[in-house]
Amino acid sequence: MNTLKGKVAVVTGASKGIGAAIAKAFAEEGAAVVVNYASSREGADRVVAEIIKKDGRAIAVQGDVSKEEDVKRLFAETKKAFGAADVLVNNAGVFAFQPIAEITAKEYRREFDTNVLGTILTIQEAVKHFGEKGGSVINVSSAGSTNPPVGSTVYMATKGAVDVVTMALAKELAPRKIRVNTLAPGATLTEGAKELGIEDADFGKAIIAATPLGRIGQPEDIANAAVFLASENSSWLTGERIVAAGGWR
Repeated sequence: MNTLKGKVAVVTGASKGIGAAIAKAFAEEGAAVVVNYASSREGADRVVAEIIKKDGRAIAVQGDVSKEEDVKRLFAETKKAFGAADVLVNNAGVFAFQPIAEITAKEYRREFDTNVLGTILTIQEAVKHFGEKGGSVINVSSAGSTNPPVGSTVYMATKGAVDVVTMALAKELAPRKIRVNTLAPGATLTEGAKELGIEDADFGKAIIAATPLGRIGQPEDIANAAVFLASENSSWLTGERIVAAGGWR
């Protein structure tokens, strides 16, 4: 416990799902947490309330990670509330599964702007706030970026790009003691996955059958891995891609 005591963490897209689980896990380990959200204020407030109820520290900050001014305000609000950030989790993301005939330039830009540009902009701003001790950046990708399912062309292309961003910036930022790693979840039972019917659909059954540990992941499974990457326990790791998928490949 308290492996993140004294740390200040910014978690993007944290109003629900994996982001919310990571925010709550960080708080339980002693970090002050900034719960970023783009549109779901109600969800973000709920996450903050749960953290505070357990004597943790958290605030909600609205911001579209694909917009520079929003990103700057996110870190300014972080500093105002808790001091300079030590940890950044790039979890905010959007997706749509479509066959090639239905992909549009608009959808392409929507996904790449949030998933890739948003990741770059938040890291760009975070490094201005990380202190002399450096910091930890965790980019949430997908286990599917190396084995994409049918219909996921644009989404998995964004996640492949995030993997490359991690590798490139791990080298560039290492002299500043900033570690950059990828956390790649497999199928996870988030609100979005439930809406897609993954628990009952043939697709979900196929995933479970191909997963050695025999189940779909829970947001808490991913959060536990994020805690490790944010803590000093992973101080010798950078440029890595940690797959949290129950053995699915």
